[in-house]
Amino acid sequence: MNKIIDLFEVSPIITAVKDDQGLEHALETDCAVVFILYGTVCNIQDIVDRIKAKDKAAIVHVDLIAGLSSKEVAVDFIKQNTHADGIISTKIQLVKRAIDQGLYGGQRTFIIDSIALANTKKQLDTFKPDFMEVMPGAMPKILKEIRSYTDIPLIAGGLLSDKKDIMAAFDAGVDAVSTTKEILWSM
Repeated sequence: MNKIIDLFEVSPIITAVKDDQGLEHALETDCAVVFILYGTVCNIQDIVDRIKAKDKAAIVHVDLIAGLSSKEVAVDFIKQNTHADGIISTKIQLVKRAIDQGLYGGQRTFIIDSIALANTKKQLDTFKPDFMEVMPGAMPKILKEIRSYTDIPLIAGGLLSDKKDIMAAFDAGVDAVSTTKEILWSM
């Protein structure tokens, strides 16, 4: 499997889809990575298959798939029943399991205050996910601070509303941005 950073270099804008309509649009873009933010245990395989049929990387946000638990078996299910390239989760044990299973493991973290920032840094001292999505992504100063702390691939996600926000995130040192805002997918 290629390094995730190679995918981000090819496609620094990540389409994040939250419904079938968004998926349809994402499949027609040049973006090489799709974050799946919706679905159920009944349809996740079909969603992933549609993405893979377009030669795009499919990263499943396991926390948002209805019917999956917050246990490691959720990652096992994704590995055994789909062709997903990886998962993203707020739960470190699921990210670790994904990496152990040969999937990309991305950690989503919400930086809501200085305590959350300190906790994120402590987590990075003990565990290195394949990539980290920092939310909200419209905080260039905080993104720059996290970039100075780690060399793992960083993604800015959440509350990016225009090209200016995306450029500020890249200027802060992120490797990619994820957005559900379809107008930004073609930047």
